Amino acid sequence: MKLVRLIVLGVLTTLFSVVALAGSAADDIAVHNAYVRAVPPGTPNSAAFMNLMNNGSSDHAIVRAESGISKVVELHTHKMEGGMMKMTPVEKIGVGANAKTILKPGGLHVMFLGLKQDVKAGDKVEFKLIFEDGSETTVTAPVKKVMAGMKHDMKKTMKH
Repeated sequence: MKLVRLIVLGVLTTLFSVVALAGSAADDIAVHNAYVRAVPPGTPNSAAFMNLMNNGSSDHAIVRAESGISKVVELHTHKMEGGMMKMTPVEKIGVGANAKTILKPGGLHVMFLGLKQDVKAGDKVEFKLIFEDGSETTVTAPVKKVMAGMKHDMKKTMKH
């Protein structure tokens, strides 16, 4: 009986050690070069862009984002449909193990819909990225004027 207890204790200790060594998505993913697009006063929407680097050995995904600057925050991408660039929501933004995912104009991004305040160059915007494991990262990003990378009418793109 004593041997069985020692074996069970050893197995449990090993399992807890493995779980303790496995970092959360928020621990594994570093956010670099984050910024939010400056928009003219009264514009209803804006977007955030960034580089995500997964330094861990497991794939992760952002499944949600939150911010107090807008009524709704969604994960989005752009797709070419019928010769028109269209913005569409995505369920998640994956970041592979030991890999980088780039959120950029014309591609994946975090969308702020129904802005509650003006978003002008020089400001800072705070938002949270929530990962598939429930962990989260708070990002404070500068607001920048950005025109490069958008080859289509931004007003049409920003309507939902």
